[in-house]
Amino acid sequence: MPPYTITDTILHLITAIAEKLGAINATHLYKPAAELRKKNRIKTIQSSLEIEGNTLTVEQITAMLDNKRIIAPKKDILEVQNAIKVYEQLHSFNPYKLKDLEKAHSILMNGLIDHAGKLRTTHVGIVSGSKVKHIAPNGTMVKGLMKDLFDYLKKDKDLLLIKSCVFHYEFEFIHPFIDGNGRMGRLWQTLLLMQQYPVFEFLPIEHLIKIRQQAYYNALSLSDKNGNSTPFIEFMLGVISDTLDELLHSQNKTLTTADRITLFIEKIGSTSFSRKDYLNAFKNISAPTASRDLAWAVAQGLLKKEGDKRMAVYEII
Repeated sequence: MPPYTITDTILHLITAIAEKLGAINATHLYKPAAELRKKNRIKTIQSSLEIEGNTLTVEQITAMLDNKRIIAPKKDILEVQNAIKVYEQLHSFNPYKLKDLEKAHSILMNGLIDHAGKLRTTHVGIVSGSKVKHIAPNGTMVKGLMKDLFDYLKKDKDLLLIKSCVFHYEFEFIHPFIDGNGRMGRLWQTLLLMQQYPVFEFLPIEHLIKIRQQAYYNALSLSDKNGNSTPFIEFMLGVISDTLDELLHSQNKTLTTADRITLFIEKIGSTSFSRKDYLNAFKNISAPTASRDLAWAVAQGLLKKEGDKRMAVYEII
């Protein structure tokens, strides 16, 4: 088990995050509107790559997604193209499988390095200016260390919020690939969190990391010095908490009829339901509003209605 300590700071942040996730679920913000999802995905890609030296702006990446030509270094364009591909395939990766991590790395670093998707077997160090910041474990140890790390993910009973931070730190410490480790560590933490909290697919956590880039590196360095990931866990939980705050503060919590119907259909699947079931999902609306919502959905051809008034039963078409 990777070494770390559950501190008062970590407990406080876990509690705060749980409360914010509850508020997000209660106000149905766990799947933001399509326009915000697109903006946040662009911010995620731009921020994570800028940390690694990429020069493309949010506007340029937006243009690329709209199939417009841009003028920029070929390497920077390829990095963005690869990142777009890997984020589009997030749901195809199992975060508990090393082979899937290698596959994601092969997409992310395709054409940028030799042997993309292959664990390193050589020795590497991280240099900043004239100083060596980190000596990674011997190349012969990488495969075994990564196996142990994935065993921890699968078997440890600690909270996923904590495990995702531990994984992120240990991944950076091991430095399993020749290049692309920073962007992969951030991507994989997002993928892990998505398994339990779908809202993380659309949260630009990397944007806050970019803003606090020096603090991010300081937390990694302090964890290296201490021989445990506690400082990094505290830093990342703080970033997660603040990112959830931004979502809660930026969203208009007043849902339209179409918003409510869309959310309810996604949640209930193919099950038949009554107006009472619908009201239980949206406790802040009145019975007449629920009736108007359901009548609108029937008129739009989204639902089929059988029976009348309180005895009516609805099915998704």
